[in-house]
Amino acid sequence: MSVQMKLSAITLDCPDPLALAAFYQAATGLEPHPRSNADFASLGGGDGLSLGFQRVDDYRAPSWPGQDVPQQLHCCFRVADLEEAEARLLELGAGRPERQPNESRWRVLTDPAGHPFCIVGGLSS
Repeated sequence: MSVQMKLSAITLDCPDPLALAAFYQAATGLEPHPRSNADFASLGGGDGLSLGFQRVDDYRAPSWPGQDVPQQLHCCFRVADLEEAEARLLELGAGRPERQPNESRWRVLTDPAGHPFCIVGGLSS
C-alpha cells in the first residue's frame, strides 16, 4: 500500500536566506512569505508549492557536477494523517532522526540513502 503524499515544499540550504529568496523571487515571480526572516525565508504561489531557504552555518556551496560537496536540499510532503504516514514510511525503510523540531506539525524523516525529508499533516483527499 502506498502513502499518498503531495509535494508541498523544496528547501535549499544557504548562507543568506533573504538574499537567495530575493534572487528566486526576481527569477520566478513567486511571493515572499510574510514571516520570512534571516534564518528561514519562503516563497510561494497559488499552487500550494513553496520554495524555502534555510540558513546553514559554515555553508559550502555544492560542487556540481563534482561530488566533493553534494547538493543540499530537502523535500516536504503533505499527508492526510501524520501518524499513519510516518508509520508506513518507517515500514518502507525511512529513518527517524532523534531531533524533531516541531513534531506536532511535521516530522523529519530520512530516506534509505540518508536524505532528509519532511511530512506535514493536512492533505485533503
